[in-house]
Amino acid sequence: MSLILRTATRYLMPLLLLFSVFLLFRGHNKPGGGFIAGLVAAAAFSLFAIANDVRAARALVRVEPQTLLGAGLLLALMSGLLASFGGGDFLTGVWGDVHLPLVGELALGTPLFFDIGVYFVVIGVALMDVFTLAEETVAEETELLNADKKERRR
Repeated sequence: MSLILRTATRYLMPLLLLFSVFLLFRGHNKPGGGFIAGLVAAAAFSLFAIANDVRAARALVRVEPQTLLGAGLLLALMSGLLASFGGGDFLTGVWGDVHLPLVGELALGTPLFFDIGVYFVVIGVALMDVFTLAEETVAEETELLNADKKERRR
């Protein structure tokens, strides 16, 4: 792998992940949200996988993509059901105030948790695809190299 790409990835990855969190939290009132933020985060991990290898990228994520996908679906579903438990319609926004020290009152609502669920789903699906394709490519390349070595021995 390229030394330049690995070095650039080391600096780009934290910036991309920070930008994805910015897009996630900005998405309620302005363009952004869980989908595009998840794509940016998945792109950061995909870049890392290209610069290093898939095993290193899987170790960096620390969670299987399928687990992220399932957790995101569950979080999005629960955020939608919360209004139903209170007698409202499914996916109706429910808001509450939370007091945080140093910050003060903060209004939190179910749309934020829905967006976080979408964020995890998009990261999970994208990384599952990228990692699977990269692993298959590596396996095919290894198989071709082994076949070539056998041919040379004959």
